[in-house]
Formats: sequence, C-alpha cells, structure tokens
Amino acid sequence: MTESQQILYMQIRILRITAAKLKLSLKQTSQLFKKFDVLKYIREGFGIFYVEGDEAVFEDVYEYLKIKGAFA
Repeated sequence: MTESQQILYMQIRILRITAAKLKLSLKQTSQLFKKFDVLKYIREGFGIFYVEGDEAVFEDVYEYLKIKGAFA
C-alpha cells in the first residue's frame, strides 16, 4: 500500500470514528471535516499519527476541532 493510500485509509477510519463518537451522520461529519480542513490536518500529521492508534488520532482531531471552534 502506498503512503497516499495509507493516508486515505486513515482519513476514512477517523471520519467514521468521529461520526460514531459525536453521534453524527457520515455526511454531517464529512461537512465538519471539510469546513475545518481536517483531512489536510490528518495528511500533514500522518507521520506522527501513523505510529498512534486510532483512538489517539481521534482525540487529537477532536482537540483540533475544539480549538478551531467547531463546538462553540
């Protein structure tokens, strides 16, 4: 699997986890990710996220969203 494929796979996993934990639809979560550029954030942090588990990546993304004002 190429690095680009691994990044895409991680982005999809984190999108699904976020939807489940925030009790949002995949469409709502996708819109949230788009509004706050979360997919780019995951892509840029992939080198670090790659060695962490999905739960740790979710927590980081959740904190990123809080800082960006997603839950204000």
